[in-house]
Amino acid sequence: MRVLVAFDKFKDSLAAAEACRIATDALRTAHPDWTFDSAPLTDGGDGFASILTAASGGKLHPTHVAGPLGEPRTAAFGLVRWDRVPPAARDRLSLPSVRDSDTVAIVEMAAASGLALVPTDQRNPWRTTSYGTGQLLATAATRGARAVLLGVGGSATHDLGLGALAALGLRFLDDHHALLFPPTTSAWEHITQLVGHVPSSFPPLRLACDVANPLLGPHGAAATYAPQKGLRPAELPQLESASIRLAAMLSSHCGQTPALAHLPGAGAAGGIAFGLMTAARAQLVPGWALVHEWLDLSNRIACADLVITGEGRFDSTSLSGKGPGALALAAAEAGKRVLILAGSLGQLPAGALPPGVEVHAISPSDLPLTDAILRAPALLATAVDRACAWSTAWPTAPGSDPSG
Repeated sequence: MRVLVAFDKFKDSLAAAEACRIATDALRTAHPDWTFDSAPLTDGGDGFASILTAASGGKLHPTHVAGPLGEPRTAAFGLVRWDRVPPAARDRLSLPSVRDSDTVAIVEMAAASGLALVPTDQRNPWRTTSYGTGQLLATAATRGARAVLLGVGGSATHDLGLGALAALGLRFLDDHHALLFPPTTSAWEHITQLVGHVPSSFPPLRLACDVANPLLGPHGAAATYAPQKGLRPAELPQLESASIRLAAMLSSHCGQTPALAHLPGAGAAGGIAFGLMTAARAQLVPGWALVHEWLDLSNRIACADLVITGEGRFDSTSLSGKGPGALALAAAEAGKRVLILAGSLGQLPAGALPPGVEVHAISPSDLPLTDAILRAPALLATAVDRACAWSTAWPTAPGSDPSG
């Protein structure tokens, strides 16, 4: 039996790589004759840099940055040779000036400016900054990267990427020409002038993003994502108005059309997508499709008899075209047996999962969330042990050999 183990993170408890290791170890103990392929997943947030860098044999480079509240942190970006990136992923990134022997950088916004880095009682989009993400981008460029790929999931910010742009060359001044730093949302009312630009020599920048929200409006960044970052409902009109003003100022300063604010995806990560597209010529690429190609998941599915995947919560949104849901559907379409193990389960429409796909929660329904988070490693291992007991009932894929 050949098994592909491909988990995404279990939020606040297990990183994707850790979940894959726990599941693989449990299966290997029960079935030492099986063969295993571990493929930690990412959607552009936590783990994006480490997972893609490892998959292409690159190296992580730790660097000192400012965290989302300005606190000192260490975050890492990856450097990989372009010829180690699978051809389909290279085609999607569309970097014709990059040669096989060049290096590309992989940066993860969540590592420097992520929501998980901010204690729950301190989450406040008026105070958080993307400056640390800009530091990672700037450092990657100084290390010789000929292009930079930024995963923008899991952010703590709503600063339109102005913090990141402050690390890349822009300056934000008040009416006395005093520098406002960092340009957090709470300081926006005092910004009257922008000076400086991202250097034209900055490498081509691609943003891995699956968010389709524009920057502004009822489906924009403030309305959709700022509440989970600590915004109080009564503050939404003020934040939206401030975003409109600064978006117009940045567009004018950079000579770009304000219409970029309405582009699907511009609202990603508190508007950093808009800011980097406007001031740094960044381009959006579909995050999950890129990860799927970068990890060569189609071939790895084809080589497997059984696919085991999962994440912290699995519900109808998990089937919207990315992550474990997309992997499960692709594996089922390829005729593989699929087991989904999730921290908890939400509503799934009848018939949402095709035949051959099983889904189970690893946590008892009456277990409090805080306890489930703490016990996630043991719960996952136990769930995999149960799966071993069920395995005698799993039909193998047509033409496969259960012994591997």
